[in-house]
Amino acid sequence: MFQVVLYRPEIPPNTGNIIRLCANTGADLHLIHPLGFSMDDTRLRRAGLDYHEYASVSEHSDFEAYLEAARPGRLLAMSGSGRKRHTEVAYRNGDGLLFGPESVGLSERILGHEGVAETVRIPMLPDRRSLNLSNAVAIVLFEAWRQLAFGGGV
Repeated sequence: MFQVVLYRPEIPPNTGNIIRLCANTGADLHLIHPLGFSMDDTRLRRAGLDYHEYASVSEHSDFEAYLEAARPGRLLAMSGSGRKRHTEVAYRNGDGLLFGPESVGLSERILGHEGVAETVRIPMLPDRRSLNLSNAVAIVLFEAWRQLAFGGGV
């Protein structure tokens, strides 16, 4: 299945929603520190409802630690500067889907890192800054899962 990778997430309810999303799609969730909240934050727990037990969540001290531990088949970074739309990618089982912090997105250092295979964007109207993180993850993850015929889903 897929790896959803949140680089320095800042807003607990977004991460809680993504935990629930991963639990319902079979994706593994990887959180790269520092986090903008504690994992026992009430807002995180409330947003994730009772899905925490069904989600595979791993934490990593930094980006390099994630790459070493998780070894994604291919890492696709999500950014408004991406050349390809998220629907133009042929997703593969084991792909990592990398998303940046809510306030600033992924840095040029991360986007240019040798571990990143490609930068992908979600189409939006011009002059708009960004989508909500949990919405963006859902859009990309469901397109990727759809391409794999919703394997394991009913």
